[in-house]
Amino acid sequence: MRILLVEDDPSLASGIRLALKPENFTVDHLSDGVSALAALKEGEPFDAVILDLGLPRMDGMQVLEAVRRLGNRVPILVLTARDAVDERIAGLDAGADDYLTKPFEVAELKARLRALLRRSSDQVNSALECRGIRLDPLTMQVSYQGKPVVLSRRELTLLQEFMSHPGRVFTRDTLTRLVYGWDEDVESNAIEVHVHHLRRKFFPHLIRTLRGIGYVMDKTDQDQHS
Repeated sequence: MRILLVEDDPSLASGIRLALKPENFTVDHLSDGVSALAALKEGEPFDAVILDLGLPRMDGMQVLEAVRRLGNRVPILVLTARDAVDERIAGLDAGADDYLTKPFEVAELKARLRALLRRSSDQVNSALECRGIRLDPLTMQVSYQGKPVVLSRRELTLLQEFMSHPGRVFTRDTLTRLVYGWDEDVESNAIEVHVHHLRRKFFPHLIRTLRGIGYVMDKTDQDQHS
């Protein structure tokens, strides 16, 4: 899961990113409203947004309203030091999916984020299944033909994205952003390595390479494999 964190307090942002890393989230961080709106306008594939309201350059409420006017329905969890009831109501009416008032416990942030993602994907009680592979998005456990398969965090992120969108072609750049986010230094062949590992752990034609385009996981076996 890829999360956009929009928070101008560096220490708080660092703490949130550190806390979410073990949860198999890729967290990208921006510190002002203008940059956040630009990223969301460009259609970056985020699964959820954690949005502070007190942002420089553009207030978080303005970002929220603008995103919803664009028709972007990405789940948004609002963080704010504003604890007045009318302001919370205004945020929810503007399109926020949930609200968390500062200061907050990290455990509550994680729980609210997990619940928000479950609601948005309609996967509260359902697992992803494709070509003998089963991935439970709640427990993040994976099996193939009934036998458990152990994956690294990044392999799991990649597999979940492919299984959520069978038949969709992903470019290498898109997969790199999904798995690593913006900030990490990534080897040029990192995605190729992860794809190779997934093929080895399941079967060679799990993911097809489209030369010069990207990768796709088909719903069923194809006649030709790469």
